[in-house]
Amino acid sequence: MRAIASSASSAKKTRRTSDVNALIYWPIMVVVVIADLITKAVAVATLSPAGVPKPVVGEVLRWTLVYNPGAAFGLYLGQYSRWIFLCLSVAALYILWRMYRETAETDRVRTMAIALVSSGALGNLIDRVRHEYGVVDFIDVGIGASRWPTFNIADMAVSTGAFLLAWVLWHEAPDEANATPSGGSTTADRSA
Repeated sequence: MRAIASSASSAKKTRRTSDVNALIYWPIMVVVVIADLITKAVAVATLSPAGVPKPVVGEVLRWTLVYNPGAAFGLYLGQYSRWIFLCLSVAALYILWRMYRETAETDRVRTMAIALVSSGALGNLIDRVRHEYGVVDFIDVGIGASRWPTFNIADMAVSTGAFLLAWVLWHEAPDEANATPSGGSTTADRSA
């Protein structure tokens, strides 16, 4: 009887956890993916032909339409890059979904980080499916010939989310190292 009550309590807690996290996760997903798709459509419609920079803030910020057939920073694996990165994106989204589902309701930063990485990955995945030339990039930052690789909103979401997720996971590691198995003691307990 106790096991049934515990199981019901656990199911209720899991449902509440996912409800709280969903209020963070899904709005970020929707806003980032829609913003990414709209800005890419505007870039394709207004910045053609590809490769011709249009200054926004002098030479520091320019809009330059680029189709990236590879991954971040122009990583290219030959003629099958599109399909390789498409499969890797699907696998990454699956892993991120599992991480999201396992995230505690109190870990809002982790939920936000996973949502940012997921939404960016989904935005670029949609591009890989839609455009045979590659992912649409258009934000061009730099000074003179020293330029950062051209990027898009999805790339910003992935980068920001990955940084946040690394920070969260790094801070989780010491907590897990000090966690005790049931009935055990921590190193600090044994040394006291």
